[in-house]
Amino acid sequence: MFTKKFYTTLLSLVFVLTTIAGVSAQSNKRADAHAKAKISEPVNLAILIQDDLVPKVGNEIKVTKDFIRSLPDGSQVMVAYITANTLQVRQQFTADTNVAANSLRIPVGSTSASSYAPYNQVLEALKLFDKNSKNTNAILLISDGLDVSQGFDSQSILNSTDLERSIKRANEKNITVYSFYAPSAGLTSNNSSLALLGQGALNKLSDKTGGRAFFQGTIGFVTFDSYFERLSKEINERNERIG
Repeated sequence: MFTKKFYTTLLSLVFVLTTIAGVSAQSNKRADAHAKAKISEPVNLAILIQDDLVPKVGNEIKVTKDFIRSLPDGSQVMVAYITANTLQVRQQFTADTNVAANSLRIPVGSTSASSYAPYNQVLEALKLFDKNSKNTNAILLISDGLDVSQGFDSQSILNSTDLERSIKRANEKNITVYSFYAPSAGLTSNNSSLALLGQGALNKLSDKTGGRAFFQGTIGFVTFDSYFERLSKEINERNERIG
């Protein structure tokens, strides 16, 4: 006869094995999704991060590093921060994706680094691409998208001079701009109307250069995980269309 203790132990073992199996299945599913989402062809990618974004963006450094390291051989990566209306290049274009990944740092995350004209620094970044490279050229702009250098009304923000110039210059250089929205520690974390305008500006920049803007809601911020998966798919699909 089996004792009550035996059955209790057996049930506990079954529970543990079932849990392990479930976790393993979920891990495999995530791994498969990540593998499918990888960019398939070499890319020249400039990653620009607005330095005054909310502190939660600092939690996304690891997933951003993982994305950089997943890029195919032959890719070139630049990492720069938009801080106080200057472009601080942490790493010039390099084929060493590990070096590029390690150049990332946690954003300042305060209004001391606020940039009121982020698209001016996009213009600066566009100058740094190698015009002789055969790779696909792209920018990933991580920003709240808000340019208030010419005023706080919708027309000034959605049609700022630097935004329009960035679109024009990117198209001339055949550089696609993708963007991730995150609120800043100042204006867009407290004002949903300004957040919407910032998202609208990012969407305009990405849409008119052949890219895509990624955002969820106006004030909240969760994670870049799904953004990077969708970004990889977007770049692969674009390469297929123009290939």
